[in-house]
Amino acid sequence: MARLSVVAALAFTGAASALQIPLQIPINTPWTETPAVHQDDGDELPLIDSKTLQDRIASSSLEARAKVLYDLAKRSEDEYNHPTRVIGSKGHEATLTYIQSTLAQLGSYYNVSSQSFPAVTGNVFESRLVVGAEVPSSAAPMGLTPPTRNNEPVHGQVILAENEGCEPSDVPEQASGNIVLIKRGTCPFGTKSENAGKAGALAAIVYNTDPEPVQGTLGTPSPDHVATFGIGGTEGSKYVEKIRKGEKLDAIAYIDAEVRTIVTTNIIAQTLGGDAENCVMAGGHSDSVAEGPGINDDGTGSLSLLEVAVQLSRFRVNNCVRLAWWAAEEEGLLGSDYYVSQLSGEDNQRIRLFMDYDMMASPNYAYQIYNATNEENPTGSAELKELYIDWYEDQGLNYTFIPFDGRSDYDGFIRNGIPGGGIATGAEGVKTKDEEAMFGGKAGDWYDPNYHQIGDDLRNLALDAWEVNTKLIAHSIATFAKSFKGFPERNADAEISSYGRDVKYHGSKLVV
Repeated sequence: MARLSVVAALAFTGAASALQIPLQIPINTPWTETPAVHQDDGDELPLIDSKTLQDRIASSSLEARAKVLYDLAKRSEDEYNHPTRVIGSKGHEATLTYIQSTLAQLGSYYNVSSQSFPAVTGNVFESRLVVGAEVPSSAAPMGLTPPTRNNEPVHGQVILAENEGCEPSDVPEQASGNIVLIKRGTCPFGTKSENAGKAGALAAIVYNTDPEPVQGTLGTPSPDHVATFGIGGTEGSKYVEKIRKGEKLDAIAYIDAEVRTIVTTNIIAQTLGGDAENCVMAGGHSDSVAEGPGINDDGTGSLSLLEVAVQLSRFRVNNCVRLAWWAAEEEGLLGSDYYVSQLSGEDNQRIRLFMDYDMMASPNYAYQIYNATNEENPTGSAELKELYIDWYEDQGLNYTFIPFDGRSDYDGFIRNGIPGGGIATGAEGVKTKDEEAMFGGKAGDWYDPNYHQIGDDLRNLALDAWEVNTKLIAHSIATFAKSFKGFPERNADAEISSYGRDVKYHGSKLVV
């Protein structure tokens, strides 16, 4: 059945996608003033000073960069029918060129390198799930799911898996030619889908143990994966009860999707000056989801780093500063994971700490600090958290804590013994009454109502929060670029922290 006839027959809806073509052209950089360009005059520059660097940060410059970024996202409209900077798109290729050209205008202050790597990406064009006589309102395709057979609807009986479907024996023989219903928990979603596929199932449905829908991903593709949906616990429990009472449930599943591997690029900039054996590192991601232009997520974090990089070039540093713009964060932290995996033991030890800056200007913001401890995270993470606390308190600003839960690019660093931390302003989490009193905004709404949506555009920015947090980013970099006095030394023999044992995310989607 052709896609058009499927749409006509089942009234399915979905997102458009198209061929992804790289673009390499120079991009003009919006300067509020002529940037400093340095060749061999590093010794003549003034030593880095946090207050002076912070004073050079202005929301007008950040907003100007955001306007450029949105124009770049619009270059993908012929592919996706809307602006986006998803990896492989013209919008993302232009974003990389913009970052590189901006850094190039700073002369020899930074050594700028590109790190290409293979990234798995997936698109779901259309999907539909019908169970019995109803369409589950919470149904959503898993990230990196394969399509249903021949990209057409499949029909079968709903068969309940035993336990959590984590062992091949949990999927009964009756699953062959049918659709398996599996409880969330214990093992990754990819394992559940794989076991269903090995049993001959046509599709799989993972239901949550909580009422909320499951926004998950299958992770690394497997030839045994089958088309997989996630649904909420309320609907899932209802279907389980019917099956256990002996009621026969039929289902129709349809996913028109593709999963493929492309090559994309991290950008790394390191100061030529400063002690190369002691580097302060910070990063943000250069890509967006396919659904929108990603001006807050993570245009704000990546542009904050770019603006700090420009202003930092006016100063001499004692310790090297290494800045990174990761690709494929939205596909599951692929760029940062690849970078850390390529570090030698010696290179790992040269990074004294890593700071993650993702979503700095959510419109219903809270000032959030990752709640790091030296007991659960590499030693030094708690000291970094205290730096953020001290700065907010010095400004008379409120703050709150959020957990390290694997949702951003700090994950690979912490797992590999590098102290980490960061700040954020919130994604799809719901603002509390207490937070409304602390930060303003509206309790009961998401911190970013346009998170991972088409509306994450120029209208989706809290410029006041963006300027505040960019000044804090500047302070964090300047502090350690000047001195690591009082900050714990790296210890190559230190035990790996307990971080990661209960982490259920790897990027924005659940993996377990």
